Amino acid sequence: MKKIGVLGLGKVGSLVATLLSTKYEVEGMDQAKSNEEFSFEIKIGDVSIDKTIREFLKDKQAIVSCLPYFLNIKIAQTAADIGVHYFDLTEDVPTLNAIQEMAKNSKAVMAPQCGLAPGFIGILGAGLYNQFSEIRAVKLRVGALPLHPMGQLGYSFTWSADGVINEYINDAEVIHNGERKMVSSLDDVESININGRQYEAFSTSGGLGTMCATLDGKVDTLNYKTMRYPGHRDGMKLLLYDLGLKNDRKTAKEILMNALPLVDDDIVLVYAAVEGKIDGQLRRKEFSESYRNIEIEGKDWRAISWTTACSISAVVDLVSEGKLKNKGFIKQEEIPFDLFIESHFGTMYEKFKDDK
Repeated sequence: MKKIGVLGLGKVGSLVATLLSTKYEVEGMDQAKSNEEFSFEIKIGDVSIDKTIREFLKDKQAIVSCLPYFLNIKIAQTAADIGVHYFDLTEDVPTLNAIQEMAKNSKAVMAPQCGLAPGFIGILGAGLYNQFSEIRAVKLRVGALPLHPMGQLGYSFTWSADGVINEYINDAEVIHNGERKMVSSLDDVESININGRQYEAFSTSGGLGTMCATLDGKVDTLNYKTMRYPGHRDGMKLLLYDLGLKNDRKTAKEILMNALPLVDDDIVLVYAAVEGKIDGQLRRKEFSESYRNIEIEGKDWRAISWTTACSISAVVDLVSEGKLKNKGFIKQEEIPFDLFIESHFGTMYEKFKDDK
C-alpha cells in the first residue's frame, strides 16, 4: 500500500490525511477548497459523482472515507468494484450491514467503523474480554464533550452533527439476559463518575458495531452507552421526541448547529468494564482514560479529532504492514488490542492520555 486517498477533509479527515502522509503518499478530496495549508495534495470534487470517485481511485491502493455516513455505501461499492481497500468511520448500522454484504465478494479489505466508537472502543473491549475464559458482562462507554460545558445540553458538535442525530434516533442493539435485542436510544440512563466528575450515560445506536453478533450466546450482558454531562439526554429527548424533530432531521440539525457553537477545548472519555471468570475465579477488569487536545505538526487538534484519526490510521497501517488480513470484512473486535496499541499511530493513545 503506497498511495492512499482520503475523502472528506473536515475536522477528522484532514488529520487522518496528515497522519497517513507521514508514511504514505496521500491525496485528499473535498467539495470545497480549504484555507489551511496541509502536507498532502488536495483535489476538489463532488463525491456523489461516480466518474469523479473512479478517477480519484484509479491510482490508489486504499480509500479512507471521512464523509457523513449517508455517503459511504456508494463509495464502498465503488472501492469493492475496483478492488481498493476501504476504511470508514461510520456508526450507521444499515451502512455497516451493506458493506458487510459487499465484503463477501471483495478482493480487498473492507473495514468500516474504524473511528472511536465504534472502532477503538471495540478493539479495547475485545482486548479485555479475551482475557476471560467465561464472560458475564461487557459494558462500553465513550463521551466526546466540551471541556467547559454551558447550558442544559452542555455540548458542542466537535464531530458530525448528522452522525450524532442519527445515533440518538436509531435503535441500539444490545445483549440483555443472554438475548440479542433492540432498545431505544436515549433510554437506560445511568450515572457514572470518572476522575471525580459526574456524567450521565445512555443507549445510542451503532457503538457496538458487530460485537453483538460476535458475542451472541457467549455473554449475558453487552451494551454501549454515550456519556454526556447531566441534563443532556433530557434536553435531546424533548427536542427529538416531544417536539417531533426526529421526523425532521434537517431542522433538528439546523437548530442544534445554531445553538451549540464549536469549542476549541474538548475532552474524550473512554471507559470499558468486563466481568467474568479467569482461572475459575469471578473477576472484573476495567479501562478508564481521558484525552485532551494535542499539537501535531504545529497545529492544535481537538481530542475527538486525534483519537478518531489515530484509530482509523492505525487500522490502515496494520493492513498495509500485513498484520491484519488483506481481503474481506474486518470486525473491530478482531483486531488484537496489543497489536493496535503498539502500532505506529496506536501508540498515541498511550503517549497522550490525560494525566490531570
